[in-house]
Amino acid sequence: MGRAYQNRKESMAKTSDAKAKVYSKYGRAIYVCAKSGGSDPEGNLALRSMIDKAKKNQVPSHVIQKALDKAKGGGGEDFIATRYEGFGPGNCMVIIDCLTDNPNRTFGDVRICFTKTKSKIGTQGSVSHMFNHCAILVFTGNDEEVVLETLMMENVDVTDIEAKNGKISVLVPHTEYFKAKQALSEAFEKLQFDVDEIQFIPQTTTPVTGDDVKMFERFMDMLNDCDDVQHIYHNADISS
Repeated sequence: MGRAYQNRKESMAKTSDAKAKVYSKYGRAIYVCAKSGGSDPEGNLALRSMIDKAKKNQVPSHVIQKALDKAKGGGGEDFIATRYEGFGPGNCMVIIDCLTDNPNRTFGDVRICFTKTKSKIGTQGSVSHMFNHCAILVFTGNDEEVVLETLMMENVDVTDIEAKNGKISVLVPHTEYFKAKQALSEAFEKLQFDVDEIQFIPQTTTPVTGDDVKMFERFMDMLNDCDDVQHIYHNADISS
């Protein structure tokens, strides 16, 4: 019984740590959006979108409000966006987006993740040219022609659209994200997005097999443990 309790205690601690990291990442992102574009979600589409994502990921309202209040205060940290690229285990391609108040510290933390997993950090642009920078919007629906017509009427450049299993997936260039989302939200009342993200989508995949699989998992764990890391994109195709 004692050992079972200890396992449960450790599991709860890990869950708590994971939640704290999620809250911290969203709090930081909301703060940056509010500070750069204003703290009113109605007038700041980037902020409104980030708050919506935070709520979907069950970030408590007090965490969101604290970040907004901090941005209104005018002081606080100066976070900047940084991006790192390179080759992970199995020679897969990796892009890491960060928000940091100390680029030198963040670069050092990210570089350690590469070096300790026999990976290689690259220069800017070394792998990103092999990814498409796209916005992805997924919602309930079947009539992709109506959706396409709606977007075209608003001069949205649509990369791809697909209706499958009662869901419509729309891909647009990342620069068209807010225009596409606003056009869809205005055209379809009470529209709820299952997926609402800007991502780097790989043009090709790299098989990661054998011992490289465990090394890749360790690489991902190390990156996720870095407080400044916000998003990780890769083209690894994991096989056992």
